[in-house]
Amino acid sequence: PPSLPHSTSDTPFTPTPSFPFLFPSSSPISPRHLQQSQLFTFLHPFPTAVAAMKSTSPTAAVGTALVKTPYIVKFAAVALLSLSVALLFYHHPSFPSAAFSAFTSLSSPTAVAAKNSTSTALNSTSTAVNTSSTILKVKKLPPPPPSVARRTGIVDENGAMTEDFEIGEFDPSLMEELRNLRGGGEETEKKENEPKIVKYDKFKACDGSKIDHIPCLDKSERHCPDSALDCVVPMPNGYQKSLPWPRSRDEVWLHNVPDTRLVQDQGGQYSMLVKDAKISFQDGGSDQYVNLISQMVPDIDFGHHTRVALDISPGIGSFAASLFRHNVTTLLIGTKDVHKNQIQFALERGLPAMVVGFGTRRLPYASQAFDLIRSSGSGIDWTVDNGVLLLEVNRLLRAGRYFVWGGPQVDSNHELSLDDQWNEMEGLAASICWQLVKKEGNIAIWRKPLNSSCYLGREIGAQPPLCNSDEDPDNVWYVNVTACITLLPEVRNGGNVSVWPARLHSPPDRLQSIKMDAMISRKELMKAESRYWNEIIDSYVRAFHWKEQNFRNVLDMRAGFGGFAAAVNDLELTSWVMNVVPVNGFNTLPVIYDRGLLGVMHDWCEPFDTYPRSYDLIHAAGLFSDERKRGKCNFSTILLEMDRMLRHGGTVYIRDSLAVIGEIHEVASAMGWVVMVHDTGEGPHASWRFLVCEKRMP
Repeated sequence: PPSLPHSTSDTPFTPTPSFPFLFPSSSPISPRHLQQSQLFTFLHPFPTAVAAMKSTSPTAAVGTALVKTPYIVKFAAVALLSLSVALLFYHHPSFPSAAFSAFTSLSSPTAVAAKNSTSTALNSTSTAVNTSSTILKVKKLPPPPPSVARRTGIVDENGAMTEDFEIGEFDPSLMEELRNLRGGGEETEKKENEPKIVKYDKFKACDGSKIDHIPCLDKSERHCPDSALDCVVPMPNGYQKSLPWPRSRDEVWLHNVPDTRLVQDQGGQYSMLVKDAKISFQDGGSDQYVNLISQMVPDIDFGHHTRVALDISPGIGSFAASLFRHNVTTLLIGTKDVHKNQIQFALERGLPAMVVGFGTRRLPYASQAFDLIRSSGSGIDWTVDNGVLLLEVNRLLRAGRYFVWGGPQVDSNHELSLDDQWNEMEGLAASICWQLVKKEGNIAIWRKPLNSSCYLGREIGAQPPLCNSDEDPDNVWYVNVTACITLLPEVRNGGNVSVWPARLHSPPDRLQSIKMDAMISRKELMKAESRYWNEIIDSYVRAFHWKEQNFRNVLDMRAGFGGFAAAVNDLELTSWVMNVVPVNGFNTLPVIYDRGLLGVMHDWCEPFDTYPRSYDLIHAAGLFSDERKRGKCNFSTILLEMDRMLRHGGTVYIRDSLAVIGEIHEVASAMGWVVMVHDTGEGPHASWRFLVCEKRMP
C-alpha cells in the first residue's frame, strides 16, 4: 500500500463522505477519544505505533502480519457497516428509504469510484495499527409513540367498534320520539330564532314631488308620517356629481338645487352669480366680519378656544365658509321653506347644515355644545314667549363662551321700533346673567357665565325661573322647551375643556357624568375607540383611496365617542363628519362636542332632518344589529332613508355581524346600489363583515 504522511498531531479524523449516515461531517472523531478494548477499531498511521510493532516478539510479528492483510481490513469494514445499519434500522424505523437512497447513490459510477478510493485508503492504513482501539458510541433515542389506527364504524353489543352493520331506511318518527325524550321543540325554536333573509323586489322610483322631500318636517315642527318611505328618491333633471372641496365652497351646479328662489334674490342680501350652469358665491364681506369679531373680543380666539360654532338663520353660509379658514367647524341650522333652501345650498357647498324645527321642542344637540352661537338678521324674535328660544340657546351655549347677535336692531342709528327690540333683547340677556362684552355697529357680543353663582344670587321670584334640579339638560329627543334657566353643574362642567386640537384626544370631564355601564375605565374606552378607528380608517385610505375620492360631507350613523370622526381629522382628510348618537344607545353627545366635533341625536326608524342628496359618504358600524334587537322597524326603512340622504356617486360603508349582513345586501341591491362584501381585519372566519356600497350615477 502507498505510504501515508506521518502525523503526531491531534488533528480530528473525519470519516469518508461515502458513509454520511454513520458520521455527520460536523462531528469529527479525534484519535485521543478512541479507547482500547472496544468493539470497533480505526486504523491510523502513528510512527510510535510502528516502532513498537518492530520491537515485538516473533509471535507478535505473525499476528501483526495477519492483521496487515487486506482481507482482514475489508472484513472489519464490512462488519462495521453491517452493525451500523442494523442499529439505525432498530432506532429509526423510517430509515429504509434513506438507506435505499444511499445504496442507490453508491451504485452510481461516481459512488463506485469513491468506494474504491475508500478501499485504497483503508488498505494503506494497514501499514500501522494504533494501539488504542475505539468504539463508536451510538446514542439510544426513545422509541416513537405507537401510531393509533383510525377506525370508523358502530359499537356492537360487546362495546367494540365494528364495521359489520347494515344501513336501513330512515324513519322520521324515531326523530320525533327523540325530540320528545329531550323535552321537544328545541330544533323548531332554533329555526325560529335564526335570521331569515327576506328577498326584495327592486324598489320603484318616487314621483317627482319627492325630489326635495324631507318627510318629518313642515315649516316649524317635526311630525313624521304614519307610513315610511317605500321608494327611491330620484335625482333632479340635469343633476351632476357635486364639485369637490374647496372648489364647492365657491361654486355649485345650478341644477343640483332644484328650488332656485334663493338664486332669484340676487339683488338682495345674498351675493350669488349664475353663469355656465353654475352658481358662484361672492365673499360679501364675511372675512372682514370674522376679523371684526376677533378684534372686538380677542378671547374668542377662533381655531383654539372657539372650535365648534352654531349659525342660526345662516343665509347661504358665507360666515361658516369663512370660519373654516380659521379651523372652526360651524353647524348651520334653519327651518324649511321659510329660509328658501338655505340649508340645501349650504350642504351643496360642503358646509355642515341641518333643517330643524325651531319652536316648541328642544334642538337635538347636547347642552353646552357650542363655543360660539351667532344669529344674524331679523328672522327670529328672541323675546317672544318669555324668551323661550333664547333660553334654548342658553342651554346649547358652553359656559363662559359667546353669543353674537348681528342686525339692524343692534345699530342705535336706526328707527325707534328697532330700538325697542334692542332694549327687550338687552333686558332678557341680563336676566339670564349674560354679560354684554362688546357692542359695535350692528354687532353685539354677550358672554355666558362660567358657573351658576349669578343664577342662584338673583332675587326670589326673578324671571325667568330656574329649571327643576332633576331635569336633564341633555335629554333632547321629543322634549318640549321650557322658559327656564338650565343650571350649570358644580363639577364636570362643560366650560373647562382644552384648547383645540388638544381637546380632540383629551378625555373631557363630562365623560364621567354620562350614563353608561362602564364606570372606571371610561377614559381607556375612549382612547381605545380612537385607536381602533384610526387603524381602520387608515386602512380605508390606503386600500380604497379615500383621499382621491374627495369625500366632503360625511355621516356616521352610530358614533359612540366620535372615534371615527377623530380618525378622519387625524388623517387630514378634507371631510367634516356629522356624528349621530342613536336614541336607543348611551348619550355620548356631550363628549363628542367637548372633543370639538359635531353631533346630533336621532332615531333611525324615522327620517333624518336633511334634504335629499346631502352626504358623499355614510358610515354605519353595528347599527343594524342594534336595530334588530330593538325590533322597531325593518332594515328597508333605514336603508331607504340612507339612499335618500346619499348623493348620486356617493358611497356607503357598513360594518356589521354576519347575522344581518345578508339582508342588508338584499335591500341595498334592490335599491340599485352596487354592493361588495369584504372581510374585516380579523380575517375570513370573523363574525363581522363590511359592505362597500356605491350609488352610481345613472
